[in-house]
Amino acid sequence: MVQYFSNAFHYDHPWAKVQMGMWQKYPNPQCAHVISVDVLDRTIDPQTGIIRTERLLGCKQAAPAWAVKFLGGTEDAYVREVSFVDPITKTTTIESVNLSLSDYLTVVEKITYVPSIAFPKTRTTFRQTAEIQARPKLWKSVGCQIELMSLDRFKQNAIRGKEGFEGVLRRLFGGDDNTQDAA
Repeated sequence: MVQYFSNAFHYDHPWAKVQMGMWQKYPNPQCAHVISVDVLDRTIDPQTGIIRTERLLGCKQAAPAWAVKFLGGTEDAYVREVSFVDPITKTTTIESVNLSLSDYLTVVEKITYVPSIAFPKTRTTFRQTAEIQARPKLWKSVGCQIELMSLDRFKQNAIRGKEGFEGVLRRLFGGDDNTQDAA
């Protein structure tokens, strides 16, 4: 069985500012579970201008201690993130996957940032999906329980992630940039 998560909303900042903030998202108090971010590789395609970045995020496991112990893991967890920033089309795509405990559970997250269709100069649309799947090594009943617990944790982290990123954007750029939208 696979659990799915989907989320979409707008940031009240233009795409360029959201991109600047994206690289400074961590650390933030709302996402204290992310303790390190290491850039493994960054390249720029000379023909398209697309920036590809591969990062390793170090996190503290939020899973129940019994589950981590049962699966033979530790409280340290790692996530591989690959992003593509296209400055021409103003599209950012990010895909991340857990490396820790991936023999038992895989969480694949996909995120896009694009200028809002309605207010492209002042708002950025954020879309997020996740697929959470227990691996066949787990008993079906245990796998389903772990998927559901992971989905619940993912939802909680998505809320905290949004709040934390909004805080980063406020710290960097002040209030929202929607003054033109009100006119």
